[in-house]
Amino acid sequence: MIVFLSGGTGTPKMVRGMREVLPDEEITVIVNTAEDLWIPGGFLSPDIDTLLYLFAGSLNTDTWWGIKGDSCHTHQELLRLGVDEYITVGDRDRAIHIARGEMLRKGLTLTEATLALGRALGVKARILPMTDSPVATMVRAGGREIHFQEYWVRHRGRIGIDEVIRRWEVPPRATPEVLSSLREARGVIIGPSNPISSILPILECEGVRQALRNVPVVAVSPFIGDSPISGPAAALMRARGYSPDSAGTCEVYAGLVDYFIQDIRDPFPVDGSIRADTLMDRPRIAADLASLSLTLLSKGRTRDR
Repeated sequence: MIVFLSGGTGTPKMVRGMREVLPDEEITVIVNTAEDLWIPGGFLSPDIDTLLYLFAGSLNTDTWWGIKGDSCHTHQELLRLGVDEYITVGDRDRAIHIARGEMLRKGLTLTEATLALGRALGVKARILPMTDSPVATMVRAGGREIHFQEYWVRHRGRIGIDEVIRRWEVPPRATPEVLSSLREARGVIIGPSNPISSILPILECEGVRQALRNVPVVAVSPFIGDSPISGPAAALMRARGYSPDSAGTCEVYAGLVDYFIQDIRDPFPVDGSIRADTLMDRPRIAADLASLSLTLLSKGRTRDR
């Protein structure tokens, strides 16, 4: 079994490539949940939903979120009625959120709800929330603290960030399912998702870093030079005190990675990195990157050599 640590866009593209070289049953994805929130009608878990829809064959791969061909009548009517819903949610997408919300209200854990939704959608891969307790990524901007979704969706990342903060009532612990999958993995791939908002929340869950010490790990940089392939990674890296590039990404993952992949076009080489095409604008590129990662993982750990 190969395990991915995933956020919203970059890693799912790589997961799509992995599906070309491994059956879905051999893929597990541990997913960031620090961007989850309740919305009108249900519970939104955007990074989990992207993976569910990808494996179910319904993901809108033009945007890499939501369901392809979905309508937005409910969202439009909510806006007309004065509801401040700044996230555009499709009608079929909202049905998933409603179903998840009902499960959570009835006492199911987020893990149980995710596995139930996966079964209903015919998903054969294993998609696991990083934790079952609420976690939120917040940003401090202009003296005000706002949820990451509000920063990225409402404000489109156009406001300056002073600080990135993780909020919780109790420190997050990795679920037994997450820890079991890491123990059983042939290897782990930290995908090219945002290091600060997508991957660090997973690494901050109690038990994850310890589990990664016993398994070979490949990490893929989300940067080409000082620009992320997509999303607000550069601004968040600066806010956390890291350089917004592949070297900064290496620093975030220090001590956890055996093989680090950066793009062939990246002008800032990282010592010991493997160069590959990471701009997965075509499925074939994603499949090649997945194959390279499997080859590296088959060599085993290098951190203790």
